[in-house]
Amino acid sequence: MAARLKPGEVDLGTTIMAVQYKDGVIVGADSRTTTGSYIANRVTDKLTPVHDRIFCCRSGSAADTQAVADIVQYYLQLFGVTEGEPPRVHTAASMFQELCYSNKDQLSAGIIVGGWDKHDGPSVWSIPLGGSLHRQPFAIGGSGSTYIYGYCDAQYKEGMGREEAIEFTKNAISLAMSRDGSSGGVIRLAVITKDGVERIFTPGDQLPTFWKG
Repeated sequence: MAARLKPGEVDLGTTIMAVQYKDGVIVGADSRTTTGSYIANRVTDKLTPVHDRIFCCRSGSAADTQAVADIVQYYLQLFGVTEGEPPRVHTAASMFQELCYSNKDQLSAGIIVGGWDKHDGPSVWSIPLGGSLHRQPFAIGGSGSTYIYGYCDAQYKEGMGREEAIEFTKNAISLAMSRDGSSGGVIRLAVITKDGVERIFTPGDQLPTFWKG
């Protein structure tokens, strides 16, 4: 992925994740931004709100994903004003997909969209490199995700409660951070329900710990 970056761009080597549970969605990410082997920012906030109850997680080029998120946020705010009601999560995901697919040769962007709306309840959508769109019960992305597919497949359960889903997300991201050199720092979570958004911060010295050889 780094080979496709334009001069001066920053690669968001990362671990991002979104999990649908019984009453809402949890989005989470590490906080390390890298330029090659240099850590450009160790406390990045990769959870980007695009509307009141819709968040996106960004991986790929920091410049590309910030630009795409800003455009989607603008149109979702416009949608809310003109339609008189908040947009659906699927609407937000479709906007991301349209931008990423239409510009797939110019962009390095892998996006996960999660949130809650009154029509569909909680939902998680994945837009990987290339600009396809997939609804999933959970989604993982970024360079660290390759280390945790097996863990997530084994541990995910439908209809999880809030605390169980938070623990699942924190454990998965922590495992990825321990293996992936481009992921690290702290864990940031956002719990999105019909009542709003709750942010959860886990500092680096309080991360879940596992066996280290």
